[in-house]
Amino acid sequence: MQNFSRGWSFLKQAWQMAAKDKDLIKPSIMALFAGLIVSVIFIPLMIGAGFLTGGNNSLVGQIILFVLGAVMIFIQYTVGYIFSAMTVYLIYGYLAEGDGVMSKAWAVVKRDFLDLMSLAAASTAVNLLKSGVRGKGNSGGRNFLAGLIDAAWTEAAFLILPAMVIEDINLKDALKRAGSIIKNNLLLVGISTVGVKTVNGLIGFLLGALGIGLGFGVGFGILTITNTSTFGLVSGIGLGVIIASIFIMVATVVNSYTATAYHTCLYLWARDMEKARASGTSVQVQAPAPLAAVLK
Repeated sequence: MQNFSRGWSFLKQAWQMAAKDKDLIKPSIMALFAGLIVSVIFIPLMIGAGFLTGGNNSLVGQIILFVLGAVMIFIQYTVGYIFSAMTVYLIYGYLAEGDGVMSKAWAVVKRDFLDLMSLAAASTAVNLLKSGVRGKGNSGGRNFLAGLIDAAWTEAAFLILPAMVIEDINLKDALKRAGSIIKNNLLLVGISTVGVKTVNGLIGFLLGALGIGLGFGVGFGILTITNTSTFGLVSGIGLGVIIASIFIMVATVVNSYTATAYHTCLYLWARDMEKARASGTSVQVQAPAPLAAVLK
């Protein structure tokens, strides 16, 4: 229960930063809309390609759909990492200098663009591996292994990204940095005692459920008032979907920003602890302010 309380406290600390410097939250919002644009472009393209080639009923269709799906996943990851990298640097700038400067964050993204693409390619490969392991069946063992692969890589990517952005290193070196941090248990305390993942999951569920409930209620109300006319059917369903989508989008932004802020603070703390160990100092290393506030 204590780790949940600390996770909630960190969420409040992270959003207090965003309230003081609104640039911190902007990349998470931009990432949401950029991802939607990618989906709007690729989903009709995949539907059309599947219709023209016979989809999963033909080998050619299967290959084309697989390639298009892999490309879409790669672009989605690239877009996501671009804006997450901006968030990492903005938070780093805020904690180090009291201000996250958007122009500096864009400059860092341009500098690290190829590295971010390499991370996106690695994440795409892991995603395809996870799908291959899970297969078409409902095997509990397969699902467990696929979930384990996904969880391990997601956590690693959260550490790799700040290593790339803050230290200006490539994917290979960032993997080594993340591996060193995990191997030396530098993040064991932070990850085990602050339940940000649990809090994010609960917020996502509650906002999603609230949005769907309100959307259904409004849609059903319009249908009732209009006696299920064609206008009422179209407007009721349309407005209901819009309301639900807004709540889900808000949950996505909250989760994305909070998780990125949390792992950036963890990385900075681990880096400072690593430096302290290397220098042989016995002085206790203070975590970044938002994390330190919840670990008291």
